[in-house]
Amino acid sequence: MVFMAATVVIVTGGGRGIGRAVCQRFGAEQAQVIAASRTAAELAETGRLVEQAGGTCHAQVTDVCDAEDVAGLVETAVERFGGVDVLVNCAGVAPLSTVEELDDRLFETILSVNVTAVYHACRAVWPVMRGRGGGVIVNVSSVSSVDPFPGFAAYGASKAWVNGWTTGLAAEGKPHGIRVYAVAPGAVETKMLRDAFPEFPAEEALEPADVAEMVCVLSRPACRYASGQTIFVRR
Repeated sequence: MVFMAATVVIVTGGGRGIGRAVCQRFGAEQAQVIAASRTAAELAETGRLVEQAGGTCHAQVTDVCDAEDVAGLVETAVERFGGVDVLVNCAGVAPLSTVEELDDRLFETILSVNVTAVYHACRAVWPVMRGRGGGVIVNVSSVSSVDPFPGFAAYGASKAWVNGWTTGLAAEGKPHGIRVYAVAPGAVETKMLRDAFPEFPAEEALEPADVAEMVCVLSRPACRYASGQTIFVRR
């Protein structure tokens, strides 16, 4: 089943990497995409790619760690497109740091972007989806949520929270027709990967489009009985 043109999708972290690929993938389904990121220039390029793929894109500079900014993002979706059908939480940070090197400020950034921002976005779209009789939330997690290696303890723990949040939220959403999933990829060929691991073998990395395809599949009605699951994607 393909999406109808009326499908409205919010994608955080939509300026590049997995988030941009998700925007493009939904654009190919003629969806109405709201791409959110902190960088206007990156969002402009995402918007061009979405429309090139056949979709409609509204790009909105957003600080996903700010509850008011996120609320404004959802309000824009409602005002421009009538609601929100799908939320994809792609925004994230993955600094490589051992516990001895990890300072409080960096730790708080990891929690703010990987945990608090997901919470804000889910809270903001929840009443909108409930009022429409349902919706889909896909949270981007990581293989590190279950297998963090040295230097990724804080990052992996933040993504483990995403997995648990997904399971709990799916149970709450079931009576309202709201489905919630997590997609946990391994290494993906993105700036985030190269910043942490510049020498990582390219042939062992996923492409952002691989993750975007899984996000798109989970958003379809065919996956309605799999809500609450974390889907691992790795080579």
